[in-house]
Amino acid sequence: MVEAGATGRCLCGAVRFEIKSGPKWTALCHCDSCRRAGAAAVVPWMGFAPDQVAWHGERKFYQSSEIAQRGFCPTCGTQMSFESTRWPGEIHLIATTLERPEDYEPQLHCHTAEHLPWLKIDDGLPKYERSAEP
Repeated sequence: MVEAGATGRCLCGAVRFEIKSGPKWTALCHCDSCRRAGAAAVVPWMGFAPDQVAWHGERKFYQSSEIAQRGFCPTCGTQMSFESTRWPGEIHLIATTLERPEDYEPQLHCHTAEHLPWLKIDDGLPKYERSAEP
């Protein structure tokens, strides 16, 4: 389980973070934009209040839609965060950037209507065709 004090970093280590609390929620996202931005079949997210994340190093931002921006390392390109007006007062971090990603425990799958058909989802977690409101 991800707890206060957990740390994470980008591939090259230029951008790091420390969380001050456990996540408010965790989810495996199957939406097209997350899959493309993360270059992965599914992206493991965790939600926090922004003041619960201490950043070391400077992220750059990409405006991925009218309502959202994604933070990434300007050196190696690792995507690290997502912020949207849809969830004001939250920052979403990619769990695989944790130093110990094995501590991550997903609670649900979201945007399963967009999941890749060759990826079988049979882990018993709840599935939401759209985003579940945290």
